[in-house]
Amino acid sequence: MSSKKIIKLQAIPALLMMLAAPASAADSSSVDRLPNMFGAVNSHGKDATYSTAGFIDLNNPFFKSLGENGRSCASCHAPTQGWTISPKGVQEVFEKTQGLDPLFRLVDGANSPIADVSTAEQRRNAYSMLLNKANIRVGIGIPADAEFELIEADDPYGFASEIELSLFRRPMPTTNLKFLSTVMWDGRETTLIPDSSDCIRGTSTCFSPVSFDLSTQANHATLGHAEALRELTDDERKAIVSFESGLFTAQIQHNDAGNLTAMGARGGPEALLKQDYYFGINDTLAGDYLTGAAFNPKIMSLYDSWSSFKPNKSSDSVTNARAAIVRGQALFNTKPIQISGVKGINDDFNIDVLPGTCTTCHNTPNSGNHSTPMPLDIGIADASRRTPDMPLYTLRNKTTGETIQTTDPGRALITGKWRDIGRFKGAILRSVASRPPYFHDGSAPDLPAVVEFYNTRFNIGLTDDEKADLVAFLAAL
Repeated sequence: MSSKKIIKLQAIPALLMMLAAPASAADSSSVDRLPNMFGAVNSHGKDATYSTAGFIDLNNPFFKSLGENGRSCASCHAPTQGWTISPKGVQEVFEKTQGLDPLFRLVDGANSPIADVSTAEQRRNAYSMLLNKANIRVGIGIPADAEFELIEADDPYGFASEIELSLFRRPMPTTNLKFLSTVMWDGRETTLIPDSSDCIRGTSTCFSPVSFDLSTQANHATLGHAEALRELTDDERKAIVSFESGLFTAQIQHNDAGNLTAMGARGGPEALLKQDYYFGINDTLAGDYLTGAAFNPKIMSLYDSWSSFKPNKSSDSVTNARAAIVRGQALFNTKPIQISGVKGINDDFNIDVLPGTCTTCHNTPNSGNHSTPMPLDIGIADASRRTPDMPLYTLRNKTTGETIQTTDPGRALITGKWRDIGRFKGAILRSVASRPPYFHDGSAPDLPAVVEFYNTRFNIGLTDDEKADLVAFLAAL
């Protein structure tokens, strides 16, 4: 019999609570693995994670403190919170440790790296963005050769300047990376290289393999977030990337619809292993890079087998819930959206209005990601959406004198391009129920708020029933 210690299912909740505090996970000697299909409860039901290794290896460097401040990758990518972090999880760790857990570090956990954290109450104030929105502060300066300059920084925490803007962003999940085309919200870890097979069709823009970018990202995260004094070794990088790349997470149980694999449905993580994906699959504008087929807007088919459910007054609640998910899937695939005012679409392709659906931007089959790097500005960082807890930056175009106000310049801080202000990548949608709040800045607290944003932003005209059906579908991903 193997000497490996395997925890029983009954022990999982206690262990997962510890995993929210990475030092505990790293120091735990009683267990060294989690079983495949271990689940975590969320407000819509329960998710499950499957690893191609056959189990979740807690001895992987992903769970070890490799820097100087006690953090591991799991500090901000907790298995119990959709492999990211949530306000609920962060608050639980704060209360348990009075804000002394490694998650709470001035370098990027606090609203300002010079905040006073001498007492528990001061820590509660200093880490309020982390506590309330599970946002990490990312400090990036304006490139010297940028097409724009900072003329005003209205930072409620009194720190940001042109040398280092404070950008409050959600940690990206470290699961379902098979479907990833861009690394980080602003794509700063996505590397442009010549002579790659991963090139935007019809252009000379080519990208390194995502595995290379993930390796670089792991090293940069350890040097930055964990304040390491050395770079990761090649073996450590490979181990972390291999671990992350083998993870698949999806909703497995829905509060109302029950088991999401019942009666031929393909919810849960195991179906994701067989799901096709490659760079440029089903590209919205150029067609499929491999087959040459035209873009197919019906990208979601997980619940086709439930299409026979026809609810009526005598139907039971499970039947009604499954029918709602099917309707939501159809809305996601087919509900017309007149896409306008989106930088990255309307300006890049010189088209005032692009008729589309949700799948225009979420074009990867049954994952919901965009299959090539395509950072877009849909208005999330606009000044009109600014809340009192967010900084507001006024930028001026050095050539035209035009000004723009934004809570986060996004991709523009990497490229220095005026046109890239406010552009961000989209997220893979599977297991989305596990990782509120939403958008890069955590500005949408729940899935209904996400649906309402799009409905208002693009004047879609969704009815209350349609909104409910879309939420039911998203919660089943």
